[in-house]
Amino acid sequence: SKELNISNVVFGLAPRINAAGRIDHAFGALELLIEKDAVLAKDRATAVDELNSSRKDFDTNITEEALALIEAQENYADARTTVLFKSDWHKGVIGIVASRCIEKYYRPTIILTESHGLATGSARSVKGFDLHDAITQCEDLLVQFGGHMYAAGLTLKKENLEAFKKKFEQVVADKIEEHMLSPSLEIDGVLKLNNINTNFFKVLEQMSPFGPGNAQPLFVLKNVKAKAVRLLKEQHVKFDVVEEGNKHAVAAIGFQMAQFYKPLFDGKSFDLCFQIQENDYLGQKTLQLSVKDIKFVENNAS
Repeated sequence: SKELNISNVVFGLAPRINAAGRIDHAFGALELLIEKDAVLAKDRATAVDELNSSRKDFDTNITEEALALIEAQENYADARTTVLFKSDWHKGVIGIVASRCIEKYYRPTIILTESHGLATGSARSVKGFDLHDAITQCEDLLVQFGGHMYAAGLTLKKENLEAFKKKFEQVVADKIEEHMLSPSLEIDGVLKLNNINTNFFKVLEQMSPFGPGNAQPLFVLKNVKAKAVRLLKEQHVKFDVVEEGNKHAVAAIGFQMAQFYKPLFDGKSFDLCFQIQENDYLGQKTLQLSVKDIKFVENNAS
């Protein structure tokens, strides 16, 4: 069993409750939450966990298909939008897939699947761009739509799909500003490795709970290196961060950051953008850096 804290709720419990409704029916999660019998609750928890595993599989497989479709398109690197349709994609995860595509190709993205003979799906935007307004300008080609600046849902006839792709691309290309096509992170401070200790983490924890309106602080370490670099499940990187002239080392993990494995393994210097977390493994609590981005230092000395 684990201590119930805000991190476990956000990253452990909430995704499993959410997955029940995405993959099957939300009643499964509801029955788990209201169950008073411990044995039955464990069975229901196992069922919900299995749904979350299915959600991860759908998420991973559809994202791979979506990225391959993007890269197969002519002049895909110059496009200002991504609009993809595949009739057998699972409706419950296409919003997640849209966000995954934006992680690699940072631009307004719409992922569509087939439902009741129509193309229906989810749209996600990039920072500063009004997605809902852009979709509104294409409403003559839609059956229905709704949402807000950064996320929306929409439905259209399949015969209108190509016309919608062209119009949406034109609308976005006319309105989006160039700086919106590059992701950015707002840094709260630059640290040295020695700053990262239990006392500092306790000070940060006094500012919790973190969430919308109270973002978890984001820090940078300058010109550091990685030791003991590992690739986990072919998707994630884990390593120890070290600083020249300093024996202190801190563990770090970057989820969905396999692209950084080789340069980290090769010993290149880098600037690290991260949040500080507490990792609880077999009852032993240690500090861990949750990697948000890595920028390798040019003219790196070997």
